[in-house]
This record gives sequence, structure tokens and C-alpha cells, in this order.
Amino acid sequence: MAEELKLVTTWSQSVHEMQLGATRQEGGSRKAALTVGGEGALPFLFKEGALPHKPLIAAEIFDVPQDDEPEALRRDLKGISGDPVSWAKAMIADAGADLVSLKLAGIHPDGANTSAGQAVSLVKKILAAVDRPLIVLGCGEAARDNEVLPLVSEATKGERLLFGDAVQENYKTLTAACIADGHNIIAESPIDVNIAKQLNILISDLGMPANRIIINPTIGALGYGLEYAYSIMERARNAALSGDKMLAMPFICFVGQESWRAKEARVPASESPAWGDAAERGIMWEVVTAMSCLQAGADILTMRHPRAIKIIKSEIQELMKRP
Repeated sequence: MAEELKLVTTWSQSVHEMQLGATRQEGGSRKAALTVGGEGALPFLFKEGALPHKPLIAAEIFDVPQDDEPEALRRDLKGISGDPVSWAKAMIADAGADLVSLKLAGIHPDGANTSAGQAVSLVKKILAAVDRPLIVLGCGEAARDNEVLPLVSEATKGERLLFGDAVQENYKTLTAACIADGHNIIAESPIDVNIAKQLNILISDLGMPANRIIINPTIGALGYGLEYAYSIMERARNAALSGDKMLAMPFICFVGQESWRAKEARVPASESPAWGDAAERGIMWEVVTAMSCLQAGADILTMRHPRAIKIIKSEIQELMKRP
């Protein structure tokens, strides 16, 4: 019998490891810290190199109720989505999320326009209620985020949170706050390898260690640019493993955010009966998007629906079984 052909790629570099959260011994209050990154091979190709840490799932929650929430999410999150603290606790205890991603949508000046003090207070309450690491996101309005996020950063000094998003046009204020207070930072780039690398360089030049930067490649959901985002992530990860240190950062993918604003996840069955049950459709849209991101190299998936989280968590356990 002919000998089986074995093609194994050898890589010259690993992805940086990032620690999320800090224990009491480290100056924080988390029960345990989590680590992502460290890959020495492409996703789940264990024969090619070390894959020391499993991808993590962060439950997406909001500081204020979302008026445009799809019916399936409104129904299945009923009773908890109006209270961010209860929401965070339920997504850890019931859905099995590894950590929490809090979006401070309410601080937007054109929205609820909640105060910086309210944002700080809420983050502290969530940290007291759950013992997992926390991701804190701004509202997307640069001036307001630059006002509020540094105050949240200072109030949680030593907790090693993950703050976002830093963008090429507006990264200095948030980077300086994260450096001063010992936090990690999300570097957002618009589906472009060169911009992702340039932003990592700019943030690093301010003094942020490379192992405290994570890339948000701004994915699209299934049917909305997912294949292009996949190819960008694939190119960046290949470059990282081949020796490019300024692309050797882990990835975070905002799966829930992108999936649940897709038309197919939002349109009620009454409007498009041929599309089938709206709740199942939305959940599967999130699941398929998440699975694709995992295969592209995602280290953290932020997800929204509890059942989608459970499905993907089970799949991660299967994918991480060494052959």
C-alpha cells in the first residue's frame, strides 16, 4: 500500500497571548483570568502547531433597552434584557458564556444620553455580580466615547478589562487610558489587512504592549460580506504565523451584532412565510456566522441569543478535541 501523503505546514511565529481579567492576587477581583491567542497553527490543525487556548464566547448585553430588538430576541430574553446586571448573570449561569461584553449604547448623545457616572456605576455593578472578565464598548460616537470610556477605565483600574473600539482616526485617548489603567484594547479596522496592521503599529507606538491588543476585523454576517471578512482574517492570520508581529494579535468577532441586524434574522414569518420560523432563522444565522468565524481564526465571539451560545460552545468543545 502506498504510504499516505502527509502535508504539514511549519510556521515561524505564534499569535500573542492575551490575558483577560485579573484575580485578586493580580490586583483585580475576578475569580480567574482567561487567556486567548497563542496559536502556532491555523484553526484546529493540531498537527501543525500549538493551539493552547479554546475560543471564548462573550455574551452581548446593553446598558439600555434596544427599541429595534427582533421579536425572537425580545421573546427569549424577556424579563432580563431590561436589567443589564440580571442579563449578565443569566448569560453566564444559564447560557454558559465565558465572559460578558457590555455595550454602553445609552451614553450616545442622540439616544438616552446617560451620564458618565451612570456608566461607571453600571460597570462596577456588573463586575460585582459576575466573576468573569468584562468587555466594555462605547456607543460609537467618538467625542462621547473619549469622554466616558477613560472614566470607566480609571474606575476599574487593575481589572484588566477589554475596551473598544479604537479606530485609526480616533485611537489616542482610549489607548492612553488603557495603558495607564492596565487594560486591553480592541483595534477596529474596516475589513482591511493593511489598516489593521497600521493601527496596531500606531497603538504600539504609544506604548501599548502587543499582547494587550486584539483585532476587530469588522466582520459581516452570513450573506452580508462574511466571505470577504473570512478572507481578510485568513490573510492576516497567515501573515502572523509567517512572522509579521504587527498582525500577530488575536481576533474578536462581533457575531451577534452583525447577525441580528441581517434582514433574514429580523423579518417576521408573517411577512415572509416561505422563510420559515423567524426565531429559528435568526438563531441559525448567528450560529452559521459564528462557525465561519471560528474557522477563520476567531479567538473571541460576541454572541447574543442564549441557544446560539449553547450550540457554539458545544461545537467549540468538539473542535478542540485533539485527534
